[in-house]
Amino acid sequence: MGAQLNIKSEEAYRLASRLSELTGESLTSVVIEALRTELERRERKLDVEAEVDRIMAIAKEIRAHMREPVSSDTSWMYDEDGLPK
Repeated sequence: MGAQLNIKSEEAYRLASRLSELTGESLTSVVIEALRTELERRERKLDVEAEVDRIMAIAKEIRAHMREPVSSDTSWMYDEDGLPK
Protein backbone atom coordinates (compact mmCIF):
# COMPACT_ATOMS: atom_id res chain seq x y z
CA MET A 1 0.00 0.00 0.00
CA GLY A 2 1.20 3.54 -0.71
CA ALA A 3 1.60 6.44 1.68
CA GLN A 4 -1.26 7.01 4.05
CA LEU A 5 -3.00 10.06 5.44
CA ASN A 6 -4.91 9.42 8.64
CA ILE A 7 -7.19 12.30 9.62
CA LYS A 8 -8.96 11.89 12.93
CA SER A 9 -11.76 14.39 12.53
CA GLU A 10 -15.45 13.59 12.60
CA GLU A 11 -16.19 16.74 10.59
CA ALA A 12 -13.67 15.86 7.88
CA TYR A 13 -15.15 12.36 7.63
CA ARG A 14 -18.70 13.72 7.54
CA LEU A 15 -17.88 16.25 4.81
CA ALA A 16 -15.96 13.75 2.71
CA SER A 17 -18.71 11.14 3.12
CA ARG A 18 -21.41 13.59 2.05
CA LEU A 19 -19.40 14.67 -0.99
CA SER A 20 -18.77 11.01 -1.81
CA GLU A 21 -22.53 10.32 -1.67
CA LEU A 22 -23.29 13.29 -3.94
CA THR A 23 -20.66 12.46 -6.54
CA GLY A 24 -20.68 8.68 -6.37
CA GLU A 25 -16.89 8.75 -6.00
CA SER A 26 -14.81 7.09 -3.30
CA LEU A 27 -13.76 8.92 -0.16
CA THR A 28 -10.19 8.91 -1.43
CA SER A 29 -11.22 10.43 -4.77
CA VAL A 30 -13.24 13.25 -3.24
CA VAL A 31 -10.48 14.10 -0.76
CA ILE A 32 -7.86 14.14 -3.55
CA GLU A 33 -10.07 16.32 -5.75
CA ALA A 34 -10.84 18.74 -2.90
CA LEU A 35 -7.15 19.07 -2.07
CA ARG A 36 -6.21 19.47 -5.74
CA THR A 37 -8.86 22.17 -6.24
CA GLU A 38 -7.77 24.13 -3.17
CA LEU A 39 -4.10 23.83 -4.09
CA GLU A 40 -4.78 25.13 -7.62
CA ARG A 41 -6.82 28.03 -6.20
CA ARG A 42 -4.02 29.01 -3.82
CA GLU A 43 -1.35 28.71 -6.53
CA ARG A 44 -3.39 30.93 -8.90
CA LYS A 45 -3.67 33.51 -6.13
CA LEU A 46 0.10 33.44 -5.64
CA ASP A 47 0.61 33.80 -9.40
CA VAL A 48 -1.67 36.86 -9.46
CA GLU A 49 0.12 38.41 -6.48
CA ALA A 50 3.49 37.83 -8.15
CA GLU A 51 2.24 39.45 -11.36
CA VAL A 52 0.92 42.47 -9.45
CA ASP A 53 4.27 42.81 -7.68
CA ARG A 54 6.08 42.63 -11.04
CA ILE A 55 3.83 45.29 -12.58
CA MET A 56 4.20 47.56 -9.55
CA ALA A 57 8.00 47.27 -9.79
CA ILE A 58 7.84 48.28 -13.46
CA ALA A 59 5.58 51.22 -12.61
CA LYS A 60 7.99 52.33 -9.88
CA GLU A 61 10.89 52.17 -12.34
CA ILE A 62 8.96 54.23 -14.93
CA ARG A 63 7.96 56.80 -12.33
CA ALA A 64 11.60 57.20 -11.26
CA HIS A 65 12.44 58.35 -14.80
CA MET A 66 9.63 60.91 -15.11
CA ARG A 67 10.78 64.54 -15.07
CA GLU A 68 7.71 66.43 -13.99
CA PRO A 69 4.91 65.54 -11.59
CA VAL A 70 2.22 63.42 -13.14
CA SER A 71 -1.24 64.98 -13.26
CA SER A 72 -4.65 63.60 -14.12
CA ASP A 73 -5.67 67.02 -15.47
CA THR A 74 -6.56 66.47 -19.11
CA SER A 75 -8.41 69.76 -19.63
CA TRP A 76 -5.71 70.96 -22.06
CA MET A 77 -6.87 68.26 -24.50
CA TYR A 78 -10.50 69.43 -24.71
CA ASP A 79 -12.31 72.61 -25.73
CA GLU A 80 -15.08 74.35 -23.76
CA ASP A 81 -17.67 71.89 -25.14
CA GLY A 82 -15.68 68.87 -23.97
CA LEU A 83 -14.60 67.91 -27.49
CA PRO A 84 -11.02 67.08 -28.41
CA LYS A 85 -9.00 70.08 -29.58
